[in-house]
Amino acid sequence: MKLRNMTSVYFVREEEVLCLFRIGSRVANNRYVGAAGGHFEKEELNDPEKCVLREMQEELGLSENDVEGLTLRYITYRLVDGELRQNYYFFARLKTERPLTSTEGNLRWVPFAEVPDLHMPVSAKPMLMHYVETGRFDQELYAGITERNGTHFVPMAEFDG
Repeated sequence: MKLRNMTSVYFVREEEVLCLFRIGSRVANNRYVGAAGGHFEKEELNDPEKCVLREMQEELGLSENDVEGLTLRYITYRLVDGELRQNYYFFARLKTERPLTSTEGNLRWVPFAEVPDLHMPVSAKPMLMHYVETGRFDQELYAGITERNGTHFVPMAEFDG
């Protein structure tokens, strides 16, 4: 079985989330996704934060100093054609007020109430809806398994046993 590791970051403010309408992607073309994200490089395989910071720089021109509260909140899993796709979703707030542009598509602040209407990848949409309904009110790290009948989320607890 092959693995595909991907990461993405969603920026939030008040009752909105910054989404990217991705254009020209081989994985998520003409769909809304996080503001920046992509596949892990070889040296990032054990460090999803390193990957998301690189993607933010490449796609948005943002550095770690431009954001606050960057936190891994969701990891989703899905099988596609014998390939296990693992998505690491980060959330953060922007410190900068300057308008952002992306090399990957069009950015738009989306009201939380409009998230159910977005055309998104099969794992990303339930994750973002879970964040709007539940995750934004806590600090849990959630694991999500995507199956035919939906995505099921479980808060992950650290324990030694």
